[in-house]
Amino acid sequence: MKTITGESPQMWGGSIVGFGEYTYTYASGKTGDWPLIGFSPRAAKMSIYLMSGAENHTDLLKKLGKHKIGKSCLYVNNLSDIHIGVLEELISISVKTMIDKWKT
Repeated sequence: MKTITGESPQMWGGSIVGFGEYTYTYASGKTGDWPLIGFSPRAAKMSIYLMSGAENHTDLLKKLGKHKIGKSCLYVNNLSDIHIGVLEELISISVKTMIDKWKT
């Protein structure tokens, strides 16, 4: 994630390691900041935050290996269960999408 974003890791709260940052704006005008990409090493599964939406990458997810998804989360039991090159591609696409959408 550091190589792809060119950013150093930062802690977001107590358990999320994030790389890069973007500012989002709700329709109400309220804004917030969040990492472009991140992960959290949970006890049961590692959570990888694909902020562009995990469900938007179905073709790559088919090639990834053993995983589950949520709206913006990719859940992996072990890195050995997945194809790292596909994960890198997912991360690159997600970061580019977020930069194109939110960074000015």
